[in-house]
Amino acid sequence: MTDIDARSRGILWFFGIFSTMVVTIFIGLGAWWGSEPDTFNVQDEALIRMTNKDPEFTSLPIGYVYTNTLAHIAEVLMGKPGGYISNDVAPPGLFLDNIRSWEYGALVMLRDGTTALRNHFARDQSQSIEDKDLSMAEPYFYYEPNSWALPSTESEYDKGVKYLHVYMHRLQNPKANQRRAQFYSRADNLWTYLEVVIKRLGSLSTRLTASTDRFAGAAGVLYDPSGQIAPTNMEERTKGVGKTPWLLIDNIFYEARGESWALLHILQAIKVDFGDIILDKRAMNTLDNMIHALENALTPILSPMVLSGDGFGVTANYSLTMANYIARANAAALDLRDLMNKG
Repeated sequence: MTDIDARSRGILWFFGIFSTMVVTIFIGLGAWWGSEPDTFNVQDEALIRMTNKDPEFTSLPIGYVYTNTLAHIAEVLMGKPGGYISNDVAPPGLFLDNIRSWEYGALVMLRDGTTALRNHFARDQSQSIEDKDLSMAEPYFYYEPNSWALPSTESEYDKGVKYLHVYMHRLQNPKANQRRAQFYSRADNLWTYLEVVIKRLGSLSTRLTASTDRFAGAAGVLYDPSGQIAPTNMEERTKGVGKTPWLLIDNIFYEARGESWALLHILQAIKVDFGDIILDKRAMNTLDNMIHALENALTPILSPMVLSGDGFGVTANYSLTMANYIARANAAALDLRDLMNKG
């Protein structure tokens, strides 16, 4: 073997080992960054926030836990391992579509919760003046979720979090030269928010059940790429019209996981700040049922991939299992809405 051949083989070995190390690192980072965040205790997080910013106060005002929960959901989105992934333009984040879908699902619930806070929870009447800090906070969370250039998505969401914190400070420590922040934990306000939640969960349940041919017909209008109305006769439905494309099944599944994670914490905060009215309406058990269904939806996944068997087939169908929990949460939300509407 000549020196040139030995040198060439050495260079090939170097690049081979280097490439293997890079791939291994990317796979390791991808597994770490792609893991779902753990749940958190909404009251503990609110107490930590209040103690750090206003140590002279010891009691949580009405609305503090709910607002802090929204802010902390946004902080988790930006501060989890790997940070905010949806606007990454380089590997491994570029290829982590599952956690991107999870982030979008959590973001949807964050937006709905912030909109409800601005338009309903913080306003006494329809003609009341909206809170100035909430009117600034809400639009920032509606900024495009995949912007990596200036301004980046993280910088805009961070501004929204800061305005939520200002509102929380005004709830806890009103100043003489500032209008006191308000939070109205009324049944009609909660009823309005539940209307939005019911539509979100209903849509999720339908999209999840479209993972098989057998259940796809009801959701055909959502997934028919031609944009035509879903077929109504059984013969056309059995052709698979409306079935979720195979590559999108895991994305919808993880979007549902993200929405369930965020909504679980928002409902736990509602249980605290709307506790009196929920007890008065004898609806606490209904709310607990809704929370329990979402906790079941967040059961750890044991398979390295999202299985999509055909209903009672040989392999499981994770989407149908998730749809079952989402449907149960939606049924509880319907009952809770009706209870809020009763005298």
